[in-house]
Amino acid sequence: MNPTLTNPTARRMGAPLVALSITVGGLCWAFPDGLPPWRTAAIISGWAGTGLLVSSLLLMVREPHLARLLGGLELSYRWHHRCGMLAYLLLLCHPLALALDGWSEAPHLAWQTLDPRSQSWPLWLGWTGLLLLMFGLATTFAVHLPYRRWRNFHFVLAAGVVSGLAHVYVLLGNDRMLLALLAVAMLAIGWRLLASDLGLAARPYRVTQVERAAAGVIEASLAPCAAALAVTPGQFILAAFGDGVHYQGCGEFHPFTVSGIDRQGRLRISVKALGPCSRHLQEVEAGVLVHLEGPFGTFLHDLRPIPQLWVAGGIGITPFIAELRAQHCSQPTTLLYLYRHDADALFLEELETANREDPQFVLLTDASGPEQPDVDRLLDQVSRLGERQVHMCGPQPLLAEISRALRRRGVSTAAVHFESFRFR
Repeated sequence: MNPTLTNPTARRMGAPLVALSITVGGLCWAFPDGLPPWRTAAIISGWAGTGLLVSSLLLMVREPHLARLLGGLELSYRWHHRCGMLAYLLLLCHPLALALDGWSEAPHLAWQTLDPRSQSWPLWLGWTGLLLLMFGLATTFAVHLPYRRWRNFHFVLAAGVVSGLAHVYVLLGNDRMLLALLAVAMLAIGWRLLASDLGLAARPYRVTQVERAAAGVIEASLAPCAAALAVTPGQFILAAFGDGVHYQGCGEFHPFTVSGIDRQGRLRISVKALGPCSRHLQEVEAGVLVHLEGPFGTFLHDLRPIPQLWVAGGIGITPFIAELRAQHCSQPTTLLYLYRHDADALFLEELETANREDPQFVLLTDASGPEQPDVDRLLDQVSRLGERQVHMCGPQPLLAEISRALRRRGVSTAAVHFESFRFR
């Protein structure tokens, strides 16, 4: 099993603590003294929004070491979204508070504060930034938007941040705190665009074999063309597939959980046909060059020396098969594998072999068909349930249902760990 990583709670607090530190640091530096209440509120909302906006940029950086410090890429992305939303709301309060400050002197001053026609170009930079943020944030809720279009619209957010920071810089000049925030923002945007989106920090691999793992699922074997990534079971990588003789790659980085790792650094990833790119990948061929970023994730890294319960739904079997392929179980481990039909089950023969050969491993399977699985009946088959550490991976509704069933049986929330790999 993987070694236990210490203090997982501290890791989960990494992202919010970074955002809090940047925001509070900016407020302490620029906190107004002796100004009217609404003018004070305007300055506080402006600096707090700026700090959260810069934090949001930092939390979108895809760099394995930074992601590990911040509790994982998925957690960083969640806080990236939260910081961006809160930053926009605070920055929206900034001109409103200035208008209320003007209203206290004369109503026409309030209107002048909100009327772009009566303002100079530095203030126009601020309004432009707000409008771009509004548009960019609106697209983040368009979950059915094609990935490439969603990503391009997301770049509008970066333009809004640059416009907003330029607005502050023109008004304040060489303020040291502002310059520090500008530096962090530019580094974060530069890294994301060059190292991540353009793949300059990615490692080259080549597809050596493609197998049909199940209906609508392939397993691709990848061999490193240079130094291999140090991947462990439970982690995922971001992969961008290039062109082959009879295959034209998407060229976009998408997350895939690793389903196998060997000592030479060769990897196996399982790809289910869910979106346009993953459906296209069902036709990928040997010889195609692929660039990988990562590894990311800490799933299965905190396995304790106590009995284990693993729950997998559909394609969620991939981190568990990677662990089983790496080594035998060191603790009594029950794997509950749920799928719709036998044709949908991945690695079933391999799992049944492990069930026969590994005395510590027990496999329970259930093909539920079109109905929801009978979770209570399945959990009744697991011995010593209250003593087990639980890891789950699969569709979000299934994980939620099993989590409720575990709570009804007295399994503590702290004992349950899950991975849904839900982000773009």
